[in-house]
Amino acid sequence: MGIVLLCLILGLAVAIERIIYLNLATTNSAKLKQQVEDALASGGVEAAKEVCRNTKGPVASIFYQGLDRAGEGLESAEKAVVAYGGVQMGQLEKNVSWLSLFIAIAPMLGFMGTVIGMIQAFQKIAAVGNLSASLIAGDIQVALLTTVFGLIVAIILQIFYNYIIAKIDSIVNDMEDSSISLIDMLAAHKK
Repeated sequence: MGIVLLCLILGLAVAIERIIYLNLATTNSAKLKQQVEDALASGGVEAAKEVCRNTKGPVASIFYQGLDRAGEGLESAEKAVVAYGGVQMGQLEKNVSWLSLFIAIAPMLGFMGTVIGMIQAFQKIAAVGNLSASLIAGDIQVALLTTVFGLIVAIILQIFYNYIIAKIDSIVNDMEDSSISLIDMLAAHKK
């Protein structure tokens, strides 16, 4: 049971860290796009880069990389946006695989506890030589509790995992949509 509890604690630690990181990574992209567009129109690429430097989040970072390469041409800016989008996506997904590992092993550890408990119950039966319900009831109860606890841990962590994946998908969609908008802004600014 201790190992299953450790899975819960570590899984919750990873989940809470990811939720905090993802909430901090969420920005008002519509507002950022408007500020970058206004800065491009009034002060050029350097003013737009300054707006991105002063804004947190992956969308602002991607915008900055695209604007930084804007002088090399639209194609170079687009390549920088795509490449840096992949980097940002990797940062969003960081440590999520650990969460899925804890989801997978918690029930297995619970089942292992059940098997160990049943082995102990049968060893008692063999040692005493007769079957008495009171003799093995405690071992069977502990065995089944480990399974229940393993399943509960997996269910709790699965809820957090699904929330995190949905949040990552939302941010990635926002990054992709915003990237297209940036390239369109750069193309309009070049004309």
